Amino acid sequence: MTTTKTITSMSIFERYLTLWVGLCIVAGIVMGQLRPNIFQAIGNVEIAQVNLPVGLLIWVMIIPMLVKVDFHALHEVKQHIRGISVTLFVNWLVKPFTMAFLGWLFIRNIFAPMLPADQIDSYIAGLILLAAAPCTAMVFVWSRLTNGDPLFTLSQVALNDTIMIFAFAPIVGLLLGISAITVPWATLFTSVVLYIVIPVLLAQLWRKYLLSSGQQAFDSAMQKIGPWSISALLLTLVLLFAFQGEAILKQPLVIGLLAIPILIQVFFNSTLAYWLNKKVGEKHNIACPSALIGASNFFELAVAAAISLFGFNSGAALATVVGVLIEVPVMLLVVRLVNKSRAWYENS
Repeated sequence: MTTTKTITSMSIFERYLTLWVGLCIVAGIVMGQLRPNIFQAIGNVEIAQVNLPVGLLIWVMIIPMLVKVDFHALHEVKQHIRGISVTLFVNWLVKPFTMAFLGWLFIRNIFAPMLPADQIDSYIAGLILLAAAPCTAMVFVWSRLTNGDPLFTLSQVALNDTIMIFAFAPIVGLLLGISAITVPWATLFTSVVLYIVIPVLLAQLWRKYLLSSGQQAFDSAMQKIGPWSISALLLTLVLLFAFQGEAILKQPLVIGLLAIPILIQVFFNSTLAYWLNKKVGEKHNIACPSALIGASNFFELAVAAAISLFGFNSGAALATVVGVLIEVPVMLLVVRLVNKSRAWYENS
């Protein structure tokens, strides 16, 4: 697959996500330094520790993505049980736990002297939140760029999202506890209800309403609301970096250090899932989306949970945003690697 084909298969928002995130970082830092009182006022608009402007932006981020998910696709799971098994093994039994280990290794030990001591626990928490949220939307893009089986991709997303409703809080709570990070369970479950359960229910009601007018009307609506998610994400990032600006200006190296365990996780999990699919005898067009969903993250949910649990000023929120920053270029590299290795996968 040529680079040109890869690039033109993505929307302008998807294609230049890293650029948009970079601009939001700059804009947020500058605006936060120039008008700190405005952002402080926004930060104070809360009910039960939920920031209302951010809560609204997060719903606009998440719900359009969840409208794409057809939970009726769960019946397709049995068609490729080996590939689905690999997906579930990597997404739920490997990825969160390896990220917790990488956080401990790099953030708590190797990089600790270069990081603010009072934020180390928070950075690790953000990395765990990022790894515990399997990709929901962008995996459709990555699958398309590798000619992945669309029904398999849809079925694994539907199954992952179903599991996430029940498993996200217990896994995050377990790993935070293992990492000696205390988060009230009530707060964690509230985040799950606000940012997973309610958005899933609203999205499926909206999906049913749109489909009642026919597939063409549904597709047209999805094209219109598609940019909403990224736009809301970018606005959230402006707010977040308005609060984080002072810390970043003092220690700009933090973003690069946080990126290292995320990058290792991406390449480790994609390689593991790709290799396991080959070992169990799955086709290349199944192995690709299975590997790619294990490498990418539902970063919108991770950002939402980090802000809800730890706040705008937290290292956790910053860590999840680093995941957003590197998502597109790194995943495009993984896409290129699985495309280039197709002959090896099918012939060796």
